[in-house]
Amino acid sequence: MKNNWSNIEAKKYISFYKAKGISKDLALRVYTTRLLGRNNELVLHGGGNTSVKTSLKDIDGKNYNVLCVKGSGWDMAEIEPEGLPAVKLDPLLSLKNKKNLSDEDMVAFQKKNLINIKSPNPSVETFLHAFLPFKFVDHTHSDAIMEVTNRKDGFKFCKKIFGNKVSIVPYVMPGFSLAKKIDEVYRNNPNINCLILMNHGIFTFANNAKDAYSLMIKYVSDAEKGLKKLKTKKIKQIKNLGLKFKPNEIAPILRGLLSENKDNKFVLNFRVNNKLKYFFNSKNIDNFYDKGTATPDHVIRVKPFPLIIKPKKNSTLRDFETTAKNAFNKYRKKYKNYFLDNQLKTKQKKIMLDTSPRVIFVQDIGLFSAGNNLKSAKIAGDLSETNAKVISSVQESSAYKFISRKDLFDVEYWSLEQAKIMKPKKVLEGHVVVITGSAGAIGSEIYKIFKNNGADVVLLDKDKKKIEEFRKKFNELCLYCDVTKKQSVQKAFKKISEVYGGIDILISNAGTAIGGPIAEIDDNILRQSFEDNFFSHQNCASETIKIMKKQNINGCLLFNISKQSVNPGKNFGPYGLPKSALLNLCKQYAVDYGSIGIRSNGINADRIRSGLLNDRMIKTRAKARSVTTKEYMSGNLLSDEVKAIDVAKAFFHLAISKKTTGAILTVDGGNIAASLR
Repeated sequence: MKNNWSNIEAKKYISFYKAKGISKDLALRVYTTRLLGRNNELVLHGGGNTSVKTSLKDIDGKNYNVLCVKGSGWDMAEIEPEGLPAVKLDPLLSLKNKKNLSDEDMVAFQKKNLINIKSPNPSVETFLHAFLPFKFVDHTHSDAIMEVTNRKDGFKFCKKIFGNKVSIVPYVMPGFSLAKKIDEVYRNNPNINCLILMNHGIFTFANNAKDAYSLMIKYVSDAEKGLKKLKTKKIKQIKNLGLKFKPNEIAPILRGLLSENKDNKFVLNFRVNNKLKYFFNSKNIDNFYDKGTATPDHVIRVKPFPLIIKPKKNSTLRDFETTAKNAFNKYRKKYKNYFLDNQLKTKQKKIMLDTSPRVIFVQDIGLFSAGNNLKSAKIAGDLSETNAKVISSVQESSAYKFISRKDLFDVEYWSLEQAKIMKPKKVLEGHVVVITGSAGAIGSEIYKIFKNNGADVVLLDKDKKKIEEFRKKFNELCLYCDVTKKQSVQKAFKKISEVYGGIDILISNAGTAIGGPIAEIDDNILRQSFEDNFFSHQNCASETIKIMKKQNINGCLLFNISKQSVNPGKNFGPYGLPKSALLNLCKQYAVDYGSIGIRSNGINADRIRSGLLNDRMIKTRAKARSVTTKEYMSGNLLSDEVKAIDVAKAFFHLAISKKTTGAILTVDGGNIAASLR
């Protein structure tokens, strides 16, 4: 493994943070923490931790010896000084001789001794860092170290690889007990500079940042060298199954099966590569796929074991659906048995978490990872890639061996671990929302309100320039899509199924405003208006229904119609006629698909300043009604201009109104002639 320490970079960090009033110690701690965190073979998604012992002034003006240790919720790759909360060191050291300390007391004691009580909670391994008498302590979950330790002969193999400066420590659950064990190990051998924790990770320590980091790289490199010397044998692979379906076709089926009830939704992300194929296409995968994760803290995001689905040769989509249902039923039973077996062995009563897998391997297809949102689904996928890589590597030369199911259960149901991922759930978390015509003013406001309420949002538009701008600005899937073209819609929705697993809410918002006296309008223009303002909505809605039927977990279609659908404006027939048809389309979807839990509602908005109703159009419409532009925009019962945000709020209201379908909500400031009921 390459050592990326740079004296030049280190000095830059010191200089940069000095200008912010941050000490050299903390600046270097940030620097090497990022070096470790940005190496995916050492740390993934919040794993690992680091610390530095230094001194800081408290509010009382006195200097205190402190331990600045990684805080909960911070990722080493992007850590800042505030991500290393300072805990007064002497109180921590005063508990060295204490025999036991409950998790609750440990957390409370650490928080009590924070210099800044607003800091994030210090790491659960704070006491371990404190008890090691070195200025800098580094901890990672190196892939190579896991490949060395997680095997039936792991302890013996470690002894062979590492020298007398390294202590090999049997697995102990993180927390105060592990800190006590490490203190004992160090007192028995004070010459060490590294700890290999079986089935957990590696600690290195020194009195300067460079040495602690360099020791980490050295010992990981030693592990890599040791692994290269092993005699290996490739894992036998299954033959091509000749499956009659693609990932985007089965993703909605899997997404639906993930839900224990129709309101419990997950985002499902697909990926595949040669290393993953090597793992899930193994002939004897049943012998090792469920033996645990690469390191214990992965379990809170990927469950103790994945789901393996083995389609039969030449399976059709219908065959797969049957196979997948059976596999899910077996998985849920297996997880319940795992919970019940280990619950009996614990002192404290636990409440079972959901039984849905977070990782699904489909042989000859790929990996589908699940989460409450796309970010957590991708994290589960990243961790699963590491687990697959580590397990496959071990199986080539030995047999994978991890901590006991009971130990893994204790980590999965450990309140301090669950706290990392248990956050207040937003109303649309787990929902995938697709917005057409997203580049306009209304689309932008719709995006904001749905995103702020927890949804994963897909932005579709035919303005390629805007889509490119969105890709740079938003961390979302932004796709070019001409909604008047079926092929373009199908291509976009295929991608959505691969990235998110399906769709929960379609906001069919795209359209164009075409005017003119109805008897004088060119037939081609009228037909184009129907393509833009009617058939485009049908194209998107019909593709959405195909996906929603596979999911079978309810869904919602929302159409941006117009007050023109019920209250035509003079010389605006080419726009109003397809909108009248769209209103009826909206109601038809409610009638045809309400029995399977799919709702269909619409918005009748009027005079919304946007790309559709621009300044030029406003002047034209005001002239048609013989009023000023100001009078035109506020010409409603409330005498107040209606804005794009008002339309977005109406869409959100309809999205969360679970008992409302076939409804048309008016957003026009009051227009009796356009009111429905």
